[in-house]
Amino acid sequence: MSDLLDLTGRVALVTGAGQGVGAAVARYLAAHGAAVAVNDFVAERAEAVAASIRGDGDVAIGMQADVTDFGGVMEMAEDVGARLGPITVLVNNAGNAGADPRAVGRNAFWESDPSEWEPYLAVNLDGVLYACRAVIPGMIAAGSGRLITIISDAGRVGEARLEVYGAAKAGAAGLMRGLARSLGRHQITANSVAIGFTNTPAMAGVVANDELTRKVLSSYTLRRVGKPEDAAAMVTFLASDAASWITGQTYPVNGGFSVSQ
Repeated sequence: MSDLLDLTGRVALVTGAGQGVGAAVARYLAAHGAAVAVNDFVAERAEAVAASIRGDGDVAIGMQADVTDFGGVMEMAEDVGARLGPITVLVNNAGNAGADPRAVGRNAFWESDPSEWEPYLAVNLDGVLYACRAVIPGMIAAGSGRLITIISDAGRVGEARLEVYGAAKAGAAGLMRGLARSLGRHQITANSVAIGFTNTPAMAGVVANDELTRKVLSSYTLRRVGKPEDAAAMVTFLASDAASWITGQTYPVNGGFSVSQ
């Protein structure tokens, strides 16, 4: 039997991949044979991850672009196509949850101003819309493709003090379901991965607080903090032929948070 996780010949664009979950996803996809474009808002981060992938003997390039800039995203997709070939796997990983919702001084939603919402909507929803718009025509032309969006349990089940972030993530998941219906006839799948409490740079302050970590993990049946590689494994599966008949779904990767509620 052939290796169903073999991604040889695929070209993947991973947004927000200069660190954390995105970096792990880029490394996993490359290790399974894909040529990977590592995107980040910070050029040095993108290139550092791409260089480490090349150091392992795999194919990767760093791509600096702001996913909230539609023109920049379109140019990035065109550049990736010219350098690596048509994009057949898109992983929307770039995200912005802002400061820890437990931090003192963070406004409740009903005390906030719409100007405070824009950063969350721009990255977590507009960025996904823009990236999908940029790559879908090429996938249609190729007759296949994988659209995968990293969301959060804040968007799947809700989270106090993360209402706008959760709304944007839920919207991104809704986009995947809609695209699954629209693009199925082109053999393009669209799915979401909802991650829980994961050890990323954005969560470093929480993870470093042992008391707070214990409190959070009381809602996780596996009683450990997630690793970026946990999400990367699911993304690799969804990008592969093993998931060729799966579309329009949201997969929680959250250490049993779902069943503990």
